[in-house]
This record gives sequence, C-alpha cells and structure tokens, in this order.
Amino acid sequence: MSELQFDHIGLVVSDMAEGREFLESMFGLDRWTEVFEDPGIGVYVQFGRTEEGPCYELIAPFGEASPVATALKRGVNILNHVAYLTANLDKDAKRLEGQGSIMAGPPKPAVAYEGARVQFWITPQRFMVELIEAPGHQHSYRKLG
Repeated sequence: MSELQFDHIGLVVSDMAEGREFLESMFGLDRWTEVFEDPGIGVYVQFGRTEEGPCYELIAPFGEASPVATALKRGVNILNHVAYLTANLDKDAKRLEGQGSIMAGPPKPAVAYEGARVQFWITPQRFMVELIEAPGHQHSYRKLG
C-alpha cells in the first residue's frame, strides 16, 4: 500500500484571475487560498476547491525564466501534474526512479507548503508527478467575493 496522499492537480495559466474565474464557473470551485509568490521555484500559485474536492492548483509564471513560461508559449503541459504528499521525499523519489521516472530537478522549498521540500518527476507514461514532503498538510481556504 502506498504511503502517498493525493494533494492536487496542477494547471498552468497565464492569468490567475482568468483561471480562477473559469474553474469557478465551470466546476463550481468556491474556496481559495491566498496567492503564493514563490520566486525560488519561479511561480505564483493558488489552490482552489469545492467542499468535496478535488483540489486544483493554478500555476502562473513568475517572470520569463519561470519553468512554466515555456508550457504557456508552446501550449503544452497545461494540465501540468498530479501531486502527492509524502512523509519521506527521498524514499518515494527513489521508488519513482526505480520505476523508470526521470527527475525534473532537485528538491526545492515551496512557499505554499511553508518551506517543505517539493520535487517533480516525469514518469515513463510521460506525465509529471510532484512529491511534497508535508504529510497531512492542509491549506487554508476561504470563499472569495
């Protein structure tokens, strides 16, 4: 049995407000976190959900060097990743690597997770997985408007 806990689906957007408006009108998302500015990773992020879930993360570039800027320019990897919380990032990273996944970069601290380490992996099936070393983490949501 996996010790990983599903956390969110990451979507790349060029504009946070437009992305939020779409998810609200299309899927009924009505609870949002603050917008997190994370220059260390090169993105702005915001998490939204309904009472039942699931959680969506909107990801917008923080400058031209942002890792998601290319995705927006090319129109690829917009449905960017699935994310899981883990108690041991190194152990689960080794498991992903053992199953043929490729590390997309080293672990980095994430502002949205209070400095916990996050790391991205590309699976053999060509989708991206984010590991977040923050077991049991819960974002604070509020209704906007």
